Amino acid sequence: MKKSEFSNIIFRKKLLIVFFLLSSIVSFSQRIEPINKDSATISEKKIVQEKKIDSATKKIYSPKKAATLSAIFPGLGQIYNKKYWKLPIVYAAMGISGGIFKYNLGWYKKTRFAYKVLVTNDTANFSNVDPALQFLIVRNDAGGLRNARDGYRRDIDYSALFFIIMWGLNVVDATVDAHLKSFDVSPALSLGIKAGHSEMAGTNGISLVLSIR
Repeated sequence: MKKSEFSNIIFRKKLLIVFFLLSSIVSFSQRIEPINKDSATISEKKIVQEKKIDSATKKIYSPKKAATLSAIFPGLGQIYNKKYWKLPIVYAAMGISGGIFKYNLGWYKKTRFAYKVLVTNDTANFSNVDPALQFLIVRNDAGGLRNARDGYRRDIDYSALFFIIMWGLNVVDATVDAHLKSFDVSPALSLGIKAGHSEMAGTNGISLVLSIR
């Protein structure tokens, strides 16, 4: 290949690159909409409307009110926040913990009564002892009845604590939901192209700029 032909090829390539850059600049400039007074006014009105909606949301969903409602009765705070799908979870947690408490309380009373009957030798009330515990009386196993009674007494404390924790979590959940209702989780984002100088590379060029309003 001759030197002149090689030079012509390089020249044509340069022309193509310049043409491509000019076309890109023209197409980019056509997409930029001129900023006028009307568009600025519309933007200001939109911002004012968003602020009004924000303040109305904060006014409607009060974390304090949600917490108070949930503290009075489980689930009321979730209803206040319109989180109806959480109601089955709240009532299941409260129902299970309440059921465990009731179960332990019932058996504590039964074992306490059986232990009292055995220790006092109250034969008249033998038939009133729960059938599941009568074999301990027949064997005169006061220690077994005492251990069973103390175990159910301990389980009552645990189940009561669990019930209180579930009630507290119900209040916390309603309060957090009310806070999130008034929290802006979708900020306005804009992506733009801006010419500038790169201090790291030491060159001029075009940068992508992400701004959050």
